[in-house]
Amino acid sequence: MKLLDEDEGINPALSVVNLVDVFLVLVAALLIAIAQNPMNPFLEENVTIIKNAGEPNMEMIVKQGKTIETYKSSGEVGSGDGVKAGVAYKMADGSIVYVPE
Repeated sequence: MKLLDEDEGINPALSVVNLVDVFLVLVAALLIAIAQNPMNPFLEENVTIIKNAGEPNMEMIVKQGKTIETYKSSGEVGSGDGVKAGVAYKMADGSIVYVPE
């Protein structure tokens, strides 16, 4: 029982316990701030995230409601079936005009 009889100023373990308590409160406050951040994309109902944009291993994650779908790039550019739908022209003022065929 010598530990309980010692002076608090002499025992360094008491100050370490206080530091642990301070850091626990700090970590809890940071977690709450991150969870309530209005820029948190996972709070939205519909979210689209693109990882490695423009790279051969590009991945797209789409969240619609409670369903989450993942699409991975095959690495091929311009693959697929389709027909030409029209022509787009960039005007001098920067606007784009689409002319269907």
